This record gives sequence, structure tokens and C-alpha cells, in this order.
Amino acid sequence: MSSENEQRLTEQTRVDRVVNTIEQKQKVLKETSTELKKDIIDVRKSFWDDVTVNLDDPDDVIETQASLKQQAEFLSERERSHGQQSERMKTLEDLRDSPYFGRIDFQENGEPQAEPIYIGISSLMDENDEDFLIYDWRAPISSMYYNYSPGPAEYETMDGTIEGEITLKRQFIIRNGQIKGLFNTGVTIGDKLLQNLLGSESSPQMRTIVSTIQKEQNKIIRNERSRYLVVQGVAGSGKTSAAMQRVAYLLYAHRESLTSENMVLFSPNPLFNSYVATVLPELGEENMWQTTYNEYVQKELGATFRVEDPFEQMEWFLEASETSADQYRNEAVQRKSSLAFKDLIDKYVKSLETDGIHFQNVRFRGETLIDKNDIQTYFYSLDGSISIPNRMDLTYEWLMQKIKAVQRTEWEKLWVEEEIQLMDKEDYLEGFRKLEKDKEFSGATFDDFDREREWLSKRVVKKRLLPLKQKIKKLAFVNVVKTYRDFYTELKNDPDWEAIAEATIENIHKKKLLWEDATAYLYFLDRLKGRRPLTHIRHVFIDEAQDYSPFQFAYLKDLFPQAKMTLLGDVHQSIYLHAITNPTPISEGQEEKAERITLMRSYRSTQPIVTFTSQLIEGGEEIIPFTRDGEKPAYIETSSQQEMQKRTLKLVKNLFTKQHETVAVICKTSRESEAVSAYLSEHFEYVQLIGKETHTYKKGLVVIPAYLAKGIEFDAVILYNASHTHYAKESERNLFYTACTRAMHELYIISNGGMSPLMKRVDRNTYETI
Repeated sequence: MSSENEQRLTEQTRVDRVVNTIEQKQKVLKETSTELKKDIIDVRKSFWDDVTVNLDDPDDVIETQASLKQQAEFLSERERSHGQQSERMKTLEDLRDSPYFGRIDFQENGEPQAEPIYIGISSLMDENDEDFLIYDWRAPISSMYYNYSPGPAEYETMDGTIEGEITLKRQFIIRNGQIKGLFNTGVTIGDKLLQNLLGSESSPQMRTIVSTIQKEQNKIIRNERSRYLVVQGVAGSGKTSAAMQRVAYLLYAHRESLTSENMVLFSPNPLFNSYVATVLPELGEENMWQTTYNEYVQKELGATFRVEDPFEQMEWFLEASETSADQYRNEAVQRKSSLAFKDLIDKYVKSLETDGIHFQNVRFRGETLIDKNDIQTYFYSLDGSISIPNRMDLTYEWLMQKIKAVQRTEWEKLWVEEEIQLMDKEDYLEGFRKLEKDKEFSGATFDDFDREREWLSKRVVKKRLLPLKQKIKKLAFVNVVKTYRDFYTELKNDPDWEAIAEATIENIHKKKLLWEDATAYLYFLDRLKGRRPLTHIRHVFIDEAQDYSPFQFAYLKDLFPQAKMTLLGDVHQSIYLHAITNPTPISEGQEEKAERITLMRSYRSTQPIVTFTSQLIEGGEEIIPFTRDGEKPAYIETSSQQEMQKRTLKLVKNLFTKQHETVAVICKTSRESEAVSAYLSEHFEYVQLIGKETHTYKKGLVVIPAYLAKGIEFDAVILYNASHTHYAKESERNLFYTACTRAMHELYIISNGGMSPLMKRVDRNTYETI
């Protein structure tokens, strides 16, 4: 028997033993889980039987509350334990299929021999819970698997650095408990294993492949030093995957003090949120708060304005003309996205400390209870050294005292008596029972009616005033919109701002905010009213960070003052207007606390595709393609819209005969996507049109605007209508590049008319013309 076969047989024998241990643990866990489930059902059935309920006097009430709390906590603990066991059962099932993916033999300095360390998605102890059969990939000792070749190696522990030597490094592909591949290798993943995994078909959701983490990605995952970790990664470099695995690592390393509730991920669009939604659960962790910056803005401002979203701004940009109005908006986007504009708002807010804030009348039942001028007078009578938000709080308290006084005068008014007459029988009975319980009935019936009417009057007035009190609590007595409009009225005096200010004032009158105005208004609102920072968030992850403006970054830093930030992006995929015409590195403004990591190796696409796409951008020659062969990208030129549609249809049909699972037709705009989808739907049973509200997509044929495809990958991509008139502007280069880099295995570029000038620098030998 050859040495290789002996190794495989020995390793398979160990896998069999580990699988047997897993099955034994599953059996025990199933038994205890069944008992726990039975306990939970029994507790729920007998919940009130085991609670002492007595409400006769205050001591009995306290005893009842304690009894209820104790029983509820017991039930909650049982349910929590059952949930944990269910999660562990799922993990064991995953381990039974593929127990581990790596092995290193590590000989610690001073030890007589090397110890084999097997690495998988979760730790596993032996039958006696004494020794590790598998180490979690996030454990300190496992870091050596990702960081070192055979030879000298070390890892960090709480007690210091452990040094030694790796004498063997081995990688496995195990499916259904059987070894399908076994490779001895150097640093991280050998080409055979990575090619096997990357050569598979794409999926509507990101795959969890901790076995393929590269050394440079491991630096991202395990970084603990930096307040701001900035990752510049080329398309397909695995930066998002590394970020999600970083979340899992942090939750593992700080499991005593950190939960998923202390983290937030800002994604580029709702579709991307769905794409990454399965990663953390597959790693045994709960999903964190996942949102988009647009969702956050809409939630905060949607009740006041109709707020344009970034995708609407993108559509405007892609269809913008050379008119003066469009040129003014171009300039407005640049200015309103800058930190200099934030400084202008700060200067204006400073002036409001002494005068200029507008207030609104406090009205009740069509009448003014408190005049806005009286509110303004009170506000500016307060000590000027007190911050504006704190003075707002003091004004709120003053107004509530005023409302209390009004409440007492309203009790005797005719409208209250009318509402009492219209009351339901239940409301009357509640008043009677309340007075009886409080022993306020005298036994002399003459006074009872007056007491009951007084109680009902108070109830009516209190109920009717509640919405007003809630509005006052939200500081609705401040006329923020009018105060903000005055800011632009002042800016009109500056000739450089006059046209922009007039256009903005007009939009404010229409209750409309353009996307470039949204952060500025949100920031102004916070400076005026105050906003409680989200201090419970300790880690913020921002994907596609190159598309955030300096102003947006500054706002998020204020919103999450206690958080570390991981910023992931690619300057060559900057597609939004403020980033394209004035490109800035994603690390701008992140101070000296930032650490920067650059990922230049692309894994998503085949080598021919990466060779082609890297020529579309400046500095693309530095991109390192992974050595995975495939077909050259193809360019197809047609002479009419009808011919382009027919060639697209033929291409799609041909691609599905090759067993591709996801084929994407990527268009430039939403309008074009709708037209292409309508045409293809005449020939295919199911075509999924992706829009800005789409949260999930399925395998099959997808039609999608280029700006929504960020971060997603497809087996084959057809870039639709890449002609010299359709993709003509240099400012569209990054969008063109982004669309092309979505392809994993095949890329086709089809044009109605001449070739886009964005392809002119590309070597003709790196693509085929068909």
C-alpha cells in the first residue's frame, strides 16, 4: 500500500471515530432535549397553578409579583436551554457531515513531540470531555493554520505568545463523513482545494467557507487593535466574506461580554442583506442588526418629507443631461456631501443659540393653548450657556406644566359632558369600580354622582390630551423645517450658493428632500433636538464604504460613539455621484486610529475574466487573478435593438444548457431592466426582475440594474447594451467595471452599435468577438 493511501486510510479511521463520537453526543442531547421540551410544556400547562395570587393588601401584591416573576424566569430558563440545545444539535449535524477541514501538527518549544490539531467550524471534545477532537476555527491555536507554512510558528493566548514549529499542514474535503480530498500544503489553502470550491456554481446566498480563509483575510478577521479597520479590496477578493467571519470571530472571542445585539451591518441594498443572511447562522451565531443607510434615513425622516433614495439619485445621474439645472445639481451633490458643508451647518446652529429658532403653536380642539411666540420667549429666556437640546428639554417640561393647568380648566367644559354622555357602558362601570375600590363612595347617594362625574371628566380630558402630550414629548413644538429653510435663505446671499439654495428651498416647500440633502437635514435635526447615541452598539460594519460621503461617515461616527468600525470597499466600484466626480479613499477622516489592509487577489472570477476586467480601471495591473481557467469574455456587436434582444435571448438559452444555475442580464438603469425583463418573459417561464425593493432572488434568470448588483455574483453575466452611446461617459467607468466583475465563469458584453469607449484600453487578445 502506498504512503498516500496509508495516510488516507489512517485519516478516514479517525473521521469514523469522530463521527461515532458525534452520534453518541447527538443521542444524549436528543434525550435531554426531549426532557426539556416536556418540562416546558408541563410548566406552561401548570403556570398559574404554581403561582400564589393574592391582591387583598400591598404585601400580598408584592408576594404575587415575586411568585409570577419566579415562575416566568424558570420557564424562560428552560426555553433558553432548549434553544441552545437545538443550536448545538444543528452544529453537531453539520460536524457529522464534515467534521473538519484542516490539520496542523504543532510542536511547542520544549515539548518532546508534535500534537495534531484538527480544525473545523466548531469545537468538539472526546467522549469524556477531556481532550479536543476538533478545535473551533476561531480558537487562538487555529490561527496558525491560516497564518503559517510548515516551519516556525506562534499564536497568542491570554498568558502570552506560544512558540513552536508546524511539522505538518494538511487540508481535507469531507462530505457525508467520507474523505473526498486530502492535500498536504503550505500557507493556507492549496490550489487544488480552492479551485474545487471556487469552481462550483453560484448561490443566491453567500457561502460559508471558513476552510478557504487566506492569510490576508485572517488579518481582517482577527484584528482587535484598530478603532477603524479599513479594507480596500478588489472585486472578488473576499472582503465581505472576511467581514462576516470577523463578526463570528468577535462573538466567539468575547462571548462573555459581546452579543449580536451589539453589532450592526450597513449593506448597500436590501438584496445584499438577504445574500449574507445565512452566513452567521451557519457559523453557529445569531444574525446582527442588518440594515441599509437608506432604510435608516427613511425611518427617521419619512414622516416629515418624501425622501429620495440613493437609487433614485443614481437613476437621475445615469440619465442626466448637460442642462444648467443638471449641472447645478451635480455641484450641489458635491458640496452637500462634504465636511465643509457640515461646518456651515454647525456655524448656523451656533447662531441659533441666541436667536432664530422657529416654534409652533400648541393647539387643542382647534384652539391655541400656548402661542409660539410665548414658547420662543421662554426658550431664549433660559441660560444661553445651556446647549440647545438641553434647553429644548427644559422647554418641554415647562410646556407640560402648562398642559397640566389646561387639563384642570378643561374638566368643566361642555364638550367633556357631551363626551361623557356618549361613553360606553364599560367606561361607566370602570369608573364605578375604581371609586368603590378607592372607598370614595360615601354611602350618601347625593355625593356619589358628583364624584363619578369628576372621575369620568378627568378620564375624558386625559385621553384627549394624550396625543398632544406625546407630540410635545417628541418636541413637535419646534418648527425644524422652517428653521432649516432659513439656513438656505441665508445661503442665497452667497452668489456661489444662490441657485443651489433656491432649488433646495423649493424642494422643502414641496416637502421633498433629495438624497444629498437627507444626511444634512438629519444632522441639523439632531443638533437642534438632540438624539441619544446608540452606545450599546460596539461594532459597526459598513460594506461598499466607498459609496459613503465624508458627511455620512461623520454622522455615523456621532451616532455610534462607542463603536469600532470595519469599513469595506473598493474605490474602483465607487458609483455614486459624490464619489465618482471627486473620488476619496474610504479611509478619509478616520484619524490616526485607522489601520488599512489591502486585498489585491481576486477569487470570484476565472483568470480570463479578471485579466479582462482589470484593464478597465487605473491600477488594474496590480490585481492578482486566482489561477482558475475558463473561457475568455466575449464581445457581441449588433446593428439594431431587435437584433440585440434576439442575441441576448439566444445567449441565455445557451448558458442554461451549460448547467449554469444563475444567469444575470445586467442593464444600466431600472427602466432598461424592466424592458429587457418584459421581453425575456415572453420566452421563459420565470424571469426575476430585481428592483430596489427586492429582498431575495432565486436561482435561474435574473435581470438587474448594475448599481444593485454590487456584492452579488452570478455564474454567467450578460452586460446589456454596452455601446458607445449607452456607456459613453468616463464617469460611468466604475459602473461598467462593477457589472463585469459580477461574473464567476462566463462574461458576455453585447452592444447595439459601436463599442463603448470604456473598453478601448482593453487588449483585444483578452476577449473574443463573436
